[in-house]
Amino acid sequence: MALIVPALRRLSHYMQSAALWSVIGILRGVGPERASNAGGWLMRRVGMKLPATRVADQNLQRALPELAADARQQIIRDVWTNLGRNVTELPHLASFTQSEIGPGWEIEGEEHIAALQAQGRQALFFSGHLGNWELILPIAASLGVPVAGFYRASSNPAVEGATQKMRQKALGSTGTMFPKGPKGARQALTHLQNGGSLGFLVDQKMNDGLAIPFLGRDAMTAPAVAQLALRFNLPIIPVYIVRLGAGRFRMVCEAPLQAERTGDRHADIRSICVAMNETLERWVRERPGAWLWLHRRWPKEPAALPVI
Repeated sequence: MALIVPALRRLSHYMQSAALWSVIGILRGVGPERASNAGGWLMRRVGMKLPATRVADQNLQRALPELAADARQQIIRDVWTNLGRNVTELPHLASFTQSEIGPGWEIEGEEHIAALQAQGRQALFFSGHLGNWELILPIAASLGVPVAGFYRASSNPAVEGATQKMRQKALGSTGTMFPKGPKGARQALTHLQNGGSLGFLVDQKMNDGLAIPFLGRDAMTAPAVAQLALRFNLPIIPVYIVRLGAGRFRMVCEAPLQAERTGDRHADIRSICVAMNETLERWVRERPGAWLWLHRRWPKEPAALPVI
């Protein structure tokens, strides 16, 4: 029995991998626009029936209380549609190049990248789960900026292997991603010390960190970007992806974040985190259907005390 179980597990992983690569092959065969449309349609239909839809609705009620129920439902449909598009665009990630029309990407604010390159400077970039965030690092690589990022490994080996292969193909030989955790943190620190830049998605739920306001409520916020910026004296560049259509995107690169650096380390870390969350909030309010409302970004509300 001790030998049978590992063998069955390996067989299961092999079958999952074979099935997954078959689906990837089909998605590549139909082209990026059809793949994107199919993923958006399917995920919208399925996602609206999942428990995460209730989480998103609760988040919206608390963060944007002025919205009526039908407006919230439309935003959640947009969220599911975008997520489905992102998944089925992944097999095409390496094929998206800078272009004026059709599948591909354009850029706004490239002068901020050019300024860094002209000065030979490295930087810290931050973004959130907006549009197709998977494109940020490939676009940076295309622009000749060695920005490394982080990934959370999937518990499913078949999904993990396929996802990382598609990401790495899009990143090319100069792109790097580090696993989240102590080992990845050490690798990222070495990358910085060697003159590279780092990119962070800073809108995920955390159980620790700093309590920083975000959309009207305190959200536990990772201080890593602020700590590294102060330690290495690096500019912090806000970037995000705007979805323009099926397989069509715009990366917006904004001017370096302006946050006062007084020399009081704790105060400066908090000031930078506040500025980052304010920037994220502005993006989300401009395009609420583009942000991933499906996760529990904020701590649970305390239970109401019974009326005596």
